Amino acid sequence: MQNTRNIVLMGHGKCGKTAMVEAMLYNAGQIKRIGLVTEGTTVSDYDSEEFKRQCSINTTIESFKWKEYKYNIIDTPGYFDYAGDVKAGVRAADSAVIVVSGRTGVGIGTKHVYEYAKTKDIPIMFFVNKIDDKHASYEKTLEDLKETFGKSITPFVYPIQDDTGFQGYVDIIDMTARRYEGTERIDIPVPEGMEETVAPLREMIMEAIAGTDEELMMKYFNEEPFTFDEIKKAIRNGVKDGSIYPVYCGSGEQNIGIRSLMDSIGKYLPAPDEITETARKADTAEPVELVQSPDETTAAVVFKTIADPFVGRMSIFRVYSGEIKADSNYYNPNKGENERIGKLYSLCGKKQTEVKSVKAGDIGCVTKLEHTRTGDTLCDKNKNIILTGIEFPTPSLSMGIRPENKGDEEKVVGSLAKLMDEDPTFSVTNNVETKQTLINGQGEQHIDVIVSKLKNKYGVNVVLEEPITPYRETITKTAVVEGKHKKQSGGHGQYGHVKIEFTPGLTEELMFEEKVFGGSVPRNYFPAVEKGLRESADYGVLAGYPVVNLKATLLDGSYHPVDSSEMAFKTAASLAYKEGMKQAGPVILEPIGWLKSYVPENIMGDVIGDINKRRGRIMGMGESDKPGLNLVEAEVPVSEMHKYATDLRAMSGGSGSFTFEFVRYERAPMEIANKIIAAANTK
Repeated sequence: MQNTRNIVLMGHGKCGKTAMVEAMLYNAGQIKRIGLVTEGTTVSDYDSEEFKRQCSINTTIESFKWKEYKYNIIDTPGYFDYAGDVKAGVRAADSAVIVVSGRTGVGIGTKHVYEYAKTKDIPIMFFVNKIDDKHASYEKTLEDLKETFGKSITPFVYPIQDDTGFQGYVDIIDMTARRYEGTERIDIPVPEGMEETVAPLREMIMEAIAGTDEELMMKYFNEEPFTFDEIKKAIRNGVKDGSIYPVYCGSGEQNIGIRSLMDSIGKYLPAPDEITETARKADTAEPVELVQSPDETTAAVVFKTIADPFVGRMSIFRVYSGEIKADSNYYNPNKGENERIGKLYSLCGKKQTEVKSVKAGDIGCVTKLEHTRTGDTLCDKNKNIILTGIEFPTPSLSMGIRPENKGDEEKVVGSLAKLMDEDPTFSVTNNVETKQTLINGQGEQHIDVIVSKLKNKYGVNVVLEEPITPYRETITKTAVVEGKHKKQSGGHGQYGHVKIEFTPGLTEELMFEEKVFGGSVPRNYFPAVEKGLRESADYGVLAGYPVVNLKATLLDGSYHPVDSSEMAFKTAASLAYKEGMKQAGPVILEPIGWLKSYVPENIMGDVIGDINKRRGRIMGMGESDKPGLNLVEAEVPVSEMHKYATDLRAMSGGSGSFTFEFVRYERAPMEIANKIIAAANTK
């Protein structure tokens, strides 16, 4: 356990994480050739959707041995639509390596993944990648890192560059240099002229080391040199408590600097048993500090699920105490169910290696669990604790979805259910009112990937549509009308006659009263009149939307002792409703929501302008509780918000976020109402 490292690899999209994983696997002897994203030959990007898009969309596990250590690299996607997979990776990790492109510097995604790591309070290292790019700048990227993440940023290496480009780097800790000739690494003295550059950086490291321990602080003030063991121990402590964020650099594609990073992961990042893990008792929710040891009773958490159409559900788990054994039974306290564990596997991309058990501190995979889902705990039944789950982001974009071919409805529903097992960041809802099935995801690319998976994995073609806005209709004035249903076709006839007053009501639901005098309408027909009105109110006369805030008062009418019936009076009420609605000034109501948009100050004007274009009303603006973001609050029609997630992401570069909740209905402007009516009449 002391020689195991669980590292989540994170960063902004296109920063080169996948290439780094390839280099690590090559250095560890797992692969004989470094694969390329552009060729679809990498170990970690093996999904057909990843080949198609040439980017990671799934979190994958690459397990391998490096010297005396076992590394579980948790390689995560970089694009915002797959933030749920990143959070799942952070849940299983004990430390993080955040990758930054030396060409583009700190991106919005870099800040997001840093916050994810800080939420779990795990140690962090940075790796400045693509340093061989002619447009890359280590110095500028280092300044970006310091400005963004503070004084804990500590460069451990410094690149060696000349007119021909990136040649290698100086290791600031031991003041040695490494030059690369092709794939061969050669140790050389620090190049002439670079000592003046790296000496202040080394002094900065020594000062940071001194700050981790009082005895070391005394030695530092007395100008006594630290021993290598003191330096290593102090760095480990500083990295663990967050006072030191080591920064390395290199090139994943060229496999430069990757071996030094791999060495440093083992030296400076913590083992599983050095990280505190808190659980809670399943019955009382009382907090329990978990002892991470293979000698304890078993507790593990499933942090990733893969829906494989051939193998079935694959559950990837992290063991925190005890061990998960093959051909054993464990308890899922989240579901209150027992689970049978069959074969166990260690993972390296899509390659599965069968193992007999997975011990505390390690990561494994099992197939075909019946009850367990992502975020659930597996433990010995007498332990009965629940480990912390995963807080996934809520969906921000909804689209209507229907099968391309009639008769495929059940197939679509079943396939979506399997994909939801795999990806808890999207959901499927059925709008009873609009009779539309909605798929709710993190963004356009996310939903596009789901549609592609439906086709490629399950052979189902679907069509996406704009969500149907649930409008309402109401009246604005009073109308008194009569409705008469009279039919004589020989024998028993039908007769019902009512006089009804329609007025604007105080409640959304239909209000029904009767003020009939003299028995002109027998009391036993009142329920039929009310039923006819309630059924009719489901469909307005303008565009067929439900009618709200309507009061109907039965004033008078007439009946026939033989031909009158409940059905006749129900029909008469319906006729009165249709005429009354036309005379009572019907209008369209549109749903209005409350928008809270969290955005950087420099784009406030753009965001406010965009809200105005959506017919929104700004209700307030100012500072928010989210660092670096201001809050804009507005009331906006629901119909104008369908693509807001995409547009806000474009305006803010991914840094903005929002919440939107329905608050009420209000009268739609005439030009909008006319469009709604015209659209309804063309269906």
